[in-house]
Amino acid sequence: MKTLRRITMLLLICSWLIPLVPLSAREMLWIREDTLHQDIHAAFRGSFTIQSGGITEFRISGASWYRVWIDGEWFAEGPDRYAPGFPLYQERKIQLGEGDHVIAVHVHSEGVDTRMLQGIDPFLFCQASLGTQEIQLNWKAVKLEGYANKLRRVSAQFGWLEWVDTRQVTEHWQLPGYDDSSWGKPVVVTRHLGTFSPSPVSAVVNREILPVLTGSGPLAGFYGYEKDNPSARFFLRDLTCKEVPPQGTWRRYDLGRVRLVYPKFTLDLPEGTVVEFAFSEYLRHGRVMPWINLSVSDSYNMIHMVARGGVQEFFPLTPKGGRFVEVHILADPDSIRFVEEKFLERCYHTEPQGSFSCKDSLLNRIWKLGADTYMSCAEDALVDNPTRERGQWMGDVGIVGLQIGAAAFSDLGIIKNGLKHFAQCAREDGMVAGLAPGNLGYLSTFASLWTNANLYYWKVTGDKSLLNDLYPYAEKNMAAFESYKTNEGIGPEAGWAFVDWGYVPNDGETDMGFNLIYHDALRAMVEWSGAIGKDSRASYYIGLAKEMEQIITRYYTPFLQNEQVDWASIGYHRTVLGMRNGFIPGELKIEAIAYIKQHMLNCFPNNPDAPRLSDPAANNPQLITPYFAHYAFPLLIENGEMDFVLDQIKTCWGWMLEQGTTTCLEVFDPRWSHCHQWAGCPTWQLSRYVLGLHPAFDKGDHTFDLILIAGKLEEASGKVPLPDGQTIDVHWKRSVDHMEYTLDTPVKIEIWMEDPSKTGRRKKVVIKKSKTIHIPIR
Repeated sequence: MKTLRRITMLLLICSWLIPLVPLSAREMLWIREDTLHQDIHAAFRGSFTIQSGGITEFRISGASWYRVWIDGEWFAEGPDRYAPGFPLYQERKIQLGEGDHVIAVHVHSEGVDTRMLQGIDPFLFCQASLGTQEIQLNWKAVKLEGYANKLRRVSAQFGWLEWVDTRQVTEHWQLPGYDDSSWGKPVVVTRHLGTFSPSPVSAVVNREILPVLTGSGPLAGFYGYEKDNPSARFFLRDLTCKEVPPQGTWRRYDLGRVRLVYPKFTLDLPEGTVVEFAFSEYLRHGRVMPWINLSVSDSYNMIHMVARGGVQEFFPLTPKGGRFVEVHILADPDSIRFVEEKFLERCYHTEPQGSFSCKDSLLNRIWKLGADTYMSCAEDALVDNPTRERGQWMGDVGIVGLQIGAAAFSDLGIIKNGLKHFAQCAREDGMVAGLAPGNLGYLSTFASLWTNANLYYWKVTGDKSLLNDLYPYAEKNMAAFESYKTNEGIGPEAGWAFVDWGYVPNDGETDMGFNLIYHDALRAMVEWSGAIGKDSRASYYIGLAKEMEQIITRYYTPFLQNEQVDWASIGYHRTVLGMRNGFIPGELKIEAIAYIKQHMLNCFPNNPDAPRLSDPAANNPQLITPYFAHYAFPLLIENGEMDFVLDQIKTCWGWMLEQGTTTCLEVFDPRWSHCHQWAGCPTWQLSRYVLGLHPAFDKGDHTFDLILIAGKLEEASGKVPLPDGQTIDVHWKRSVDHMEYTLDTPVKIEIWMEDPSKTGRRKKVVIKKSKTIHIPIR
């Protein structure tokens, strides 16, 4: 008997020490109308009691979008996006006192595939604990009335238009004292999901943005019935009322830059007043337009709400992207009173840890332009654009985004998580996704570049876990390409071979622009395999790379053997990629560089009469883009053309600033996205080459290569972020025959630099706190 009691006591003690049980099907809840999945809003209230105060932890997940309150105060929102096979929950903590409490959750089941999430059947999971003990949550739930069902989708890439009559929405249901006795008990549901794990990214924040009022006046309706075409109805309203009597009031705001925001307005209005918010990245005809350009469908970037009457807060459930916002209020203008006008920005970063400064104020503005654009595109994932898609593309995450992120920010959690998503959403043949985890898309180029991205992530963070965890996916990814290989390279059946907007492929069975990118991925796999001790696999990829070298060499040979190389027929992109991959012989490098420069100078915005990239189908060999400068500029910089590159940055990105933009245009044309962080490559290039520190954490913790290429600049300074949140201060100034280069660091760092006393040799310099290095000017 004593032995049994001891065993029982031991099991009880162990149960207190074991972490909470992972999510299981029994813990997923939904309202009783379980057959309703599309565009359904549901409210959940979980009451609980704690015997003593302390830090209470909540694990929360759901589909599709949710907002959480604790005792009536905003607490969290989500979800952090995930692939169905690898679902995530958020971990959030709060200090609570002894006694009764309530957690309230508003869940919107979209029930359709979006750029953020696949069309997962609706559920709520919520688990609470105090210390090691789980807290019992007593749930009640109800469908929220007042929301229009499946009226319009915001676009084919988003969920449903938020169209709500707040008079029908239960008021104050988030507060502890609300009587939920008429609500039902939620039911346990089963969803086709994998094993849940905690979200690896930091919590997204909602910070207050005070808008700048830029216009206001009376309005009158001028088109259609209420639901005929909400965007057109909004845009066609008369905002001067010179010929018709006013039916309401409008106000227009500038948020300073494109952002992902919620309006949070307090208004005093008559019952039944219609309040509409519309968002756009730029103004057309001086107006905010609710349409999203290039959204592949009709679009409604707006919110429609009906007032219950009196003083009321208008705070929609889902955020919208834009820089400019108009609010239209349809009621007797004399009855409308604005009490408070503010916006909350949903963002991952509130400010960059890195910085850059030189005596050229335009370069400083352009560095900030890229950093600001990155921040506008960062939420629970690094997205292509906060307005048009909010999609997580490999081209944005793992190429320019990874470089800007490492140059300007310490926390790269959304980069790492995105690289995992692409692997987790791999195609049946093993090719990793180029767009994930919602609206899955597969691009052969992005799948190749994903290989390089994982390798570079290790180099800028020292975190080798991705290389170990994702290597099996990398092997399957590369194997997928082999099934599409012919004697001419990888065939088009592999997937969309996106090289650049405006890119014109070569004649022939396969595209050499893509084959060059794939060849680079094979070289990355050689390094990746060697880094984790897979030497036999490294040899295998060396063999594949040699096969591709033969194929690519056959393409270049006819051009390069001519007495006069026809660079224009090779083309800008294949010249750049060919040089980066070593297919342009050394004796032709000067000529190739001259062609690349000439090409750039003959394209818009350098040449105002050159063809314009007006839309995605406007392919033309006489084009350049901000994205491809990510590849072309380092090539020029490292071949003695830094001054040319600095002039190009000032000319081309200066043109962007002249358009009045405060975030990067997607291309050198204002008809595309006005906030695309993959267009911000000058930010990382100024930080790396002009400040000189290139992370080499693959060689050791806090290790850098010192490669300072300053061109005509006389001095520069800035901060280089470390993964732990600290920064290294850099300052250098040009003297007669050397650069006086000073580093101040909070941790010991190792610098590898050219040894001025031994040509072609490098030396290691250890810096424990501060050091000034004299770098000879050659």
